[in-house]
Amino acid sequence: MRDGNSTTPDGPADTSNADSGSGVVGEPGAVHVIVGTDATRIVLSGEVDADLGAELQEATAEAEQVGLPIEVDAHHVTFMDSSGVAFLARLSIRSKHRVRLLRVPPTVRFLLEVTRIGELLDVVEGDESQFQPVGDNQS
Repeated sequence: MRDGNSTTPDGPADTSNADSGSGVVGEPGAVHVIVGTDATRIVLSGEVDADLGAELQEATAEAEQVGLPIEVDAHHVTFMDSSGVAFLARLSIRSKHRVRLLRVPPTVRFLLEVTRIGELLDVVEGDESQFQPVGDNQS
């Protein structure tokens, strides 16, 4: 069985007969890891759910291997389920440094409070980071 975000060898899956309940299809989730000079930034967007499980595990492994402080930018997250919460908990436990969560939308902030995972992270209101991309010489 394929979801609306799956692709077939010929292109996107046919969702014409799919019953999505509300008729609204959410934005597919994405995970991007950017290694900087002083930190590793993980950018999450769209729906952070079980469909992103493998990508979230890869991001955790990559960030852990680099060994720099970790920042998670959640600004473009539209939905998060227990998979996203588990990802944040795993990052906070496995990182040598305290993980910083940047630009947290209200839906994610609610989950952080309810699950108390927010106590394991530094939640930053804006994008107050020291993040400098590799090769970014500002002179």
